[in-house]
Amino acid sequence: MGALDGIRIADFSWVGAGPRATKDLADNGATVIKIESARRLDLGRRSPPFARGESRNHDASAFFAQTNTSKKSVTINLGDPRGVEVAKRLVTWADVVVENFGPGYMERIGLDYATLAAMNPKVILASVSVAGRTGPMAGFRGYGNSAAAHSGHADLSGWPGSEPHMPPFAYGDVVAPMFLTVAILAALEDRARTGRGAHVDVSQIEPMVHVIADLYAEPPAEKPANSDPRMAPHGVFPCAGEDQWIAIAVEDDAQWQALCGALGGDLAHPDYASLAGRKAAGSALTDALAILTASEDKHALADRLTAAGVPAAPVMDGKDLAESARLKDAGHFVTVDHPVLGPSAMPAPPMRLSATPHHVGPSPCLGEHNADVFTGILGMSEDEVKTLAAEGVLA
Repeated sequence: MGALDGIRIADFSWVGAGPRATKDLADNGATVIKIESARRLDLGRRSPPFARGESRNHDASAFFAQTNTSKKSVTINLGDPRGVEVAKRLVTWADVVVENFGPGYMERIGLDYATLAAMNPKVILASVSVAGRTGPMAGFRGYGNSAAAHSGHADLSGWPGSEPHMPPFAYGDVVAPMFLTVAILAALEDRARTGRGAHVDVSQIEPMVHVIADLYAEPPAEKPANSDPRMAPHGVFPCAGEDQWIAIAVEDDAQWQALCGALGGDLAHPDYASLAGRKAAGSALTDALAILTASEDKHALADRLTAAGVPAAPVMDGKDLAESARLKDAGHFVTVDHPVLGPSAMPAPPMRLSATPHHVGPSPCLGEHNADVFTGILGMSEDEVKTLAAEGVLA
């Protein structure tokens, strides 16, 4: 039995910001019905990589599969008023409705919070967008990278003296769902006490500001890159092999001495004995360290340094992570059999609940659960479902 067994979610969200949150809820037992349409495919289904390069197969995206585990999929054309009426029946069934459409879309099709609450007073509508639904930026449209610009992440990223650097992916689509999940659970807890529904409003900009808020308390004079004002050395250093690296952070003089003992070489210079001396040495120190680490295996060196009391870790690339014995032993990656991708490694929730363990199921194929949901859950007749499907309403 999952921790969220019995919780019912109508998930209108797409791409990343909404689906990443509802994935965690589904993996922990909630029944999540993902509302999609073949007429306007979720961009996640069109995002690489694809199984066997089948980019035209809307069920072949590994990105979509990893972001939508354990859910059910139905197809509803929300551009048709009859489709909206079917969607409203799902709202009356649901505890939570999740959406991350552009501002104003839910209002235009008649699924705004006031309408939903009139149909189901206990419903929780959870909205996530770049700038939120209220305030002076309420109408702003954009993507995760827009949030990176607005939140200061782009300005702080990159090397000293360089232009702003955008994160290599839509980081807002990763950070905001964590806050969305917490907000949904908080709203469910409040409803259990009061019987009230709620409209939960989460932006991407504010969570991204939140995770680096400490940096604004004392803004750096220039981009710090890999350096740190209170630690030296602090950065990444080359290791044996092509593009292999280790991250090392020395917090105090004792750790510096431990690093010298573990690495050997000509590091025990009196000028390096204090933080001030190590900071003043600048590139001379990092170059000396790089010479010593360059012939080392990053995993073996990290183990040796941590055993000596020096904070260090191998810089993991995608292949390292996918094959990580530690992550596999921890149960982070679980093998799930998918009808198109085949047996695939899927990320499990990064938390453990001793009495109510999670269960990760495959992501759904497009419209896979139409019959199960429309006839089994909503009680529609088979003839009605067939007629609406033929007329493009359930498509």
